[in-house]
Amino acid sequence: MKKNGFSLIELMIAVAVVGILAAIAVPSYNAYVRRANRSDATRTMILDAQALERCYSQNFTYAACPNAPAAANSSQGNYNVVILVTPATYTITATPISAVQLGDTACAQFTLNSAGTQGATNGSGVNNTQTCWGST
Repeated sequence: MKKNGFSLIELMIAVAVVGILAAIAVPSYNAYVRRANRSDATRTMILDAQALERCYSQNFTYAACPNAPAAANSSQGNYNVVILVTPATYTITATPISAVQLGDTACAQFTLNSAGTQGATNGSGVNNTQTCWGST
C-alpha cells in the first residue's frame, strides 16, 4: 500500500529546521537594520551642519542662524538631534529614540562639531567613531 503525506516526525523535523534558521536570521536582520538606520542620524547632522555653515558665511556668527539652537527628530524619526551653538562654534548631537535604534549599543550617540570632527560613543561611553560613521 502507498502512503501519502508526511509523518509527524518528518513534520517536526521540518519545523525544527525552520526554527533554527529563524533564530539565526532574525538577530542578523535586526543588526543590519540598526546599521542601516545610522545613516538617518549622520545624514540629518550633515544637512544641519551645511545649513549652519551657509548661515555663518552670510552672518559671520552661528547664533543668528534660524535653526540654532534647536532640537528635532531626524528625517526618519530614529534619532533626536540637538544643536548647541555659540557665536563661533556649534555641536550637533544625535541620540536614538526609536525602539529599533535604542538596541544599537554600538552607536549610542553621534556628534558633529563646527570643526567637522565626527564622534560617536557606544552604550558604555567608549569612543566608537570609526564603526559608527564609517558604516554609513
